[in-house]
Amino acid sequence: MLNEFKKFALRGSVIDLAVGIIVGTAFNGVVNSLVKDILMPPIGLLLGKVDFSNLYLNLSGVSYPSLAKAQEAGAPTINYGLFINSVISFVVISFTVFLLVQQVNRLREKPAPPAVNTRECPYCLSVIALKASRCPHCTSELPPAASG
Repeated sequence: MLNEFKKFALRGSVIDLAVGIIVGTAFNGVVNSLVKDILMPPIGLLLGKVDFSNLYLNLSGVSYPSLAKAQEAGAPTINYGLFINSVISFVVISFTVFLLVQQVNRLREKPAPPAVNTRECPYCLSVIALKASRCPHCTSELPPAASG
């Protein structure tokens, strides 16, 4: 059983998956920082100096100056500003993955067209072998196949 697990764990696809998860996690951190630290401050400034990470709905009825203070007091909150940040992060990650997959698909080698090994009989229009000198259907003698 241990040998089977070792074979499974060391297969290329499992290792590729592990590398993908590690890189994806690191990429997620970069995108979250991009959204939180780069994109949202100018958007908040354009919308009237709004800090999206501090937007919340307090369900306790007591007023708190910030989300951190409300959470520190244990007040129930709906953190819709953090949700907006998460949605924007998701859109950025999804779009980036879309662009990556699109480029990988462009770089993939196109499959070669299948080799032509048949031709049409000029007399009965049946499909015959490329190297045939006589049609098996109408028994006509055939000119040599054109190469190329």
